[in-house]
Amino acid sequence: MVASPVTFSLKSLNLSPGSHVLIEQVSWDDYEALLEELGEDRRIPRLNYCHETLELMSPLPAHERPHRIIAYIVTAILDAQNRNWEDFGSTTFKKPKKAGLEPDTCFYIENAPQVRSLLRMDMAINPPPDLAIESDVTSKTTMDAYQVIGVPEVWIYDNNRLTIHLLQQEGYVETANSLIFPDINVVPIIPKLVQKAFDQGTSQMLRELRISLTKDS
Repeated sequence: MVASPVTFSLKSLNLSPGSHVLIEQVSWDDYEALLEELGEDRRIPRLNYCHETLELMSPLPAHERPHRIIAYIVTAILDAQNRNWEDFGSTTFKKPKKAGLEPDTCFYIENAPQVRSLLRMDMAINPPPDLAIESDVTSKTTMDAYQVIGVPEVWIYDNNRLTIHLLQQEGYVETANSLIFPDINVVPIIPKLVQKAFDQGTSQMLRELRISLTKDS
């Protein structure tokens, strides 16, 4: 299926680092055409789409580091627990005509064996990620898109604070406990580890974390 010709071009938008733009009354075909125009290899801008609202983000470098550090922490814990995982990064996930989403970082854990060989995701047949991680304040458009895609757990790291959002029938509900790590109090632990990575270096933080996880196992 070929997307209809785009009625406006992102090339006409000068998005400086840190920009966040919402464009309303955007059709699904326009969203698909914009994805095609930008290509699969781009890193910026990130595009999220839901309820005919298009969200464009050009993150600052300071936005990128926390969610990557948290991703390293997540994989260290999963490895210590001998659990399978697949990191799908900022892969584009789409529910046709409804929502499109590019997470900062996302993981398949329970469903890792089902997706490990996939290069493209089809939400009609493939499961959504088990965990998504976002850095900085996440908009209603982004959370609405997560809900449509059906991601069961979203972490938002903003201003040295982690919040966990679990998908319920009525939408996302903030909670103190993670379904992914029910026996670990990640809400206070993750910000401390992120700060430690900034203070001592990510590799040093991870070495010490792996040692502590080995002792606890």
